[in-house]
Amino acid sequence: MQNAVQNWEVLERFVPLTPEERLGCIQTQKLFRLRLTPYVLSLVDAGHPHCPIRRQAIPLPQEVGQGEGELEDPLGEEKYRPVEALVHRYADRALLLCTDSCPMYCRHCTRRRLTRGGRPLGEGAWAQALEYIAARPGIREVILSGGEPGLLSDEVLGGLLGRLRAIAHVEVIRLGTRVPVTLPMRITRPFARLLRRHAPLFVITHFNHPKEVTPEAARACSLLVDAGVPVENQAVLLRGINSSVRILEALFVACLRMRVRPYYLHQMDLAQGTWHLRTPLRFGLEAMEALSGRVSGLAMPAFAVDLPGGGGKVRLGPEAVVSWEGGHTVLKNHEGHHYIYPEPPEADCHCPYEEI
Repeated sequence: MQNAVQNWEVLERFVPLTPEERLGCIQTQKLFRLRLTPYVLSLVDAGHPHCPIRRQAIPLPQEVGQGEGELEDPLGEEKYRPVEALVHRYADRALLLCTDSCPMYCRHCTRRRLTRGGRPLGEGAWAQALEYIAARPGIREVILSGGEPGLLSDEVLGGLLGRLRAIAHVEVIRLGTRVPVTLPMRITRPFARLLRRHAPLFVITHFNHPKEVTPEAARACSLLVDAGVPVENQAVLLRGINSSVRILEALFVACLRMRVRPYYLHQMDLAQGTWHLRTPLRFGLEAMEALSGRVSGLAMPAFAVDLPGGGGKVRLGPEAVVSWEGGHTVLKNHEGHHYIYPEPPEADCHCPYEEI
């Protein structure tokens, strides 16, 4: 982390930036952080501007704009945020925001409003969140997220997990972390044993492309699984990065080889400045249909979309689609309410970087 690259001038020493990337770095400096760990930098194909690691880590000028329907708070979390470090959208589970920092700031981030560098979350905010959870017996599951909870030290994370486990009605804990992808050396045997002590605890990680499935990442996942910590993957469908049936098949199979179960494939949220990375919903549905005959059920995630403005998550299938209306898709959620999902102006999902 101390050696992470955090500005474009240093980045250009390692990666010859295209004029578009250089402009993107300059224009987004005050909008959203830039950070690449040395490990992530080692995965970047410096000779190919469409490298999938590069496209997830280095900004483009399109981030400065705002596509139709894009929101600062695309999931409507703020209205379900009773205290600073907690989102309580569903009755039986709550999201505990642990940090506002990450080893790498993904250009498709849905919470960039929280990770752009404001007041850091800490002990005071956590105490309020724990008090809120303890007072509501209906909360059976808590998801630790952020930012990146994996950046907390073993001592601090262990203390937080212990305080959650002291709440009798909290049955399951999830740790939402991308450190197996962006900082795999963070996963050590002591870290894995720490998580195992607080079972049932599930690690939900975030591999988006087979190029991220490295020996280092596989070792990190093996340490967790061997310690008795289940690991599942939530990928995001990204136009021009993994929007290919062949790439998705390779990703899901590679995850399964690491004993990481593909859990969700997410349609990208309507976060500000991400329109250029979104795929049409129809593409995702057609890709999942194509994959159903190519990979086993173990390797098939659920395709889901978080409805704009706080409508909640729905698994996408023909029954969720009410209508296709020109540039919009009308979706129905679990409560029977209809939501309009604006499609991106670009429908070409060709991936220029096809190497795995």
